[in-house]
Amino acid sequence: MIKFKILLIISFLLAKNSYSQTAHDLHFNHLANRWDEGIPLGNGMLGQLVWQKGNNLSFSLDRADLWDLRPIKELQQFNYKWVCEKYDENQYEKVQALGDAPYEKYPAPTKIPGAALEFDIAGFGKIKNVDLYIDKALCIVKWESGISLECFISANSYTGWFKFANVAQDFKPILKSPKYADGNKENKPFNSVEPAGLQQLGYPQGLITETKNKYTYIQEGWNGFKYEVAVEWRREGNGIVGCWSISSNYGKSRIADAEANVSLSLKKGFNTEFESHKLWWKNYWSKSGLILPDKVLEKQWYLEMYKFGSASRVGAPPISLQAIWTADNGSLPPWKGDFHNDLNTQLSYWPAYTGNHLAEEQAYIDWMWQIKDRCKQFTKRYFGCNGLAIPGVCTMNGEEMGGWIQYSLSPTTSAWLAHHYYMHWKYSMNNDFLKDSAYPFLKDVALMIEELSIKENGKRKFPLSSSPEINNNSKNAWFKEMTNYDLSLVRWELAATAEMAEKLGFKEEALHYKDLVAEFSYLAVSAKEGLLMAPDYPLPASHRHFSHLMSIYPLGTTDMANGKNDANLIAASLSNLERIGSSEWCGYSFAWLGCLYARAKEGQKAADSLHKFASCYCSPNSFHLNGNQCKKEYDPFTLEGNFAFAAAIMEMLIQSHSGCIEIFPAVPDNWKNISFENLRCQGAFLVSAVMKKGVVCNVKVVSEKGGNFRLKIAGKALIERKTTAGEVVIFKFK
Repeated sequence: MIKFKILLIISFLLAKNSYSQTAHDLHFNHLANRWDEGIPLGNGMLGQLVWQKGNNLSFSLDRADLWDLRPIKELQQFNYKWVCEKYDENQYEKVQALGDAPYEKYPAPTKIPGAALEFDIAGFGKIKNVDLYIDKALCIVKWESGISLECFISANSYTGWFKFANVAQDFKPILKSPKYADGNKENKPFNSVEPAGLQQLGYPQGLITETKNKYTYIQEGWNGFKYEVAVEWRREGNGIVGCWSISSNYGKSRIADAEANVSLSLKKGFNTEFESHKLWWKNYWSKSGLILPDKVLEKQWYLEMYKFGSASRVGAPPISLQAIWTADNGSLPPWKGDFHNDLNTQLSYWPAYTGNHLAEEQAYIDWMWQIKDRCKQFTKRYFGCNGLAIPGVCTMNGEEMGGWIQYSLSPTTSAWLAHHYYMHWKYSMNNDFLKDSAYPFLKDVALMIEELSIKENGKRKFPLSSSPEINNNSKNAWFKEMTNYDLSLVRWELAATAEMAEKLGFKEEALHYKDLVAEFSYLAVSAKEGLLMAPDYPLPASHRHFSHLMSIYPLGTTDMANGKNDANLIAASLSNLERIGSSEWCGYSFAWLGCLYARAKEGQKAADSLHKFASCYCSPNSFHLNGNQCKKEYDPFTLEGNFAFAAAIMEMLIQSHSGCIEIFPAVPDNWKNISFENLRCQGAFLVSAVMKKGVVCNVKVVSEKGGNFRLKIAGKALIERKTTAGEVVIFKFK
């Protein structure tokens, strides 16, 4: 038996080399001529896009915490009780004037861009290659003339690097500031999807100072906010080497940090910084990997996980709509680059759990904790409740932004956000985190739900309910009965709070939350349509947001493992989606649908849906563009579809939400050779598996914290095993 285990461990270690990123790099023979198709680089705080603007090679430079945080005064002039009154009085236009219109009326609050670093390449000749090597997050551009560029953003410091070889003696970068004040302030109304110029913000134009081999740019924003961009370079041999940084005056960061970062990094040198950078990415990629017979889906997964590692890090704000790649087109970013918590932020962190990247997910958890006290004040003012409600659309510091308030000020947004606290606990089994963070967070959300809900006919409900983003921002977007979206989240949240209380030994509190669950109605269903939007209200038409199917995914409370009734309900719900069609879907809809099909054990349909996403809803640099590119429908890029895609791939390969680890639960019948390594499961188990010629050969389970696991192989064999912390259990099948 010992000999068998040693041999099997060796086979897994040998297989590890096959989880290479080289086949998933991006290769082009030209630079993109659009900012949003540029090569993406990032470290969670700083971001860069490499593209061509006219005759110049351009670096679009960004920093995650560059924000105009001016408040919207109208949002302080009403509350939820008043909204309910105006709804009942048929005066909903008054609500729209205060709650919805200001989001479109004012350009801020908003994310703002940093700057651009440009290089005159008019005389360089024809480009030979433009490559992104995702294993080390390095972009290389080569010209047929022998000139080359290497650039990266350091994984370990707030600096970006560039190195040109074989360039003229007088070759140097050109720092370009955003046009915050160019004398052409537009007076046209602000539009959040296609916003007007940065001049709308009313800033004085920042000053660029140039000294020998150095630039500094200081930009003043709203209410004394400033940020600084610093660039410095030096001649090395036949080329130049330089680095850049951006600092802001938020938190501990001071206005002089950009120059200090650049100076310190230059002392270390390009090669030293790059070696440290490579080690970070080597460790990142060691966390998980997979091999699929479908190379289109496999490559897209690696590109999504590359962007995830680039966009989320501890110490930085979490992933917003465009994260660290704010628009570089002279305009404000689409939808103000904000934090949309009615779908976008949540989907962006779906791949963190099974993908074994809880360290990067920590940025999201930390942010929610940091804004918690401010949001409690919002909860008291707006809902008149104790506890915690986080705005569905908010700024970097948690301030509400309004717009379509049925969702941007929804009472259940914080329940969906609480799901990430729950997932972090279940996948890490960190009981200190449970006691100190997760349970207090969920308990605050439960308190808000309890105080806001009212009793009618023995059942609890909210005075008004909604379901993103059904009926847009009309009065009809409100429902007098609880929608399945709200009910799914409320019932899940209270049950999860009870589970945590029980785990911590708080028996009376656990019973209280269980009793609360029972006081809310069950979900509204029908035999034909499956899960409805609300009682007697089926999904009326094709819609991008599957809010009524929350209980299937991500919550998992309606699940195949629950038996025939749930299986029939899931089948009817997905059949109804198919029947209505995808005419009004966004790209993320197809990624989310991949997750839903995976939970339904429909592997081929999941793969087909994900193929549509990868083939028709992504730009050449892999960004999700919302609109169908196969039909030339251009829409602004956002990131949540990319990361939901990655989660869907892993849902096809492994699932653990039902208390049983299922290996290859939803793969197409023609996928015969598959493997994955170190995918994380609930219970803090890391699982690797190999399928050859349609037969599962090897499975390895690493038990981080100990405990029992149940293992189901390709829907058939069921194995149960008790483990101790650190134990490695290996199975080989013939």
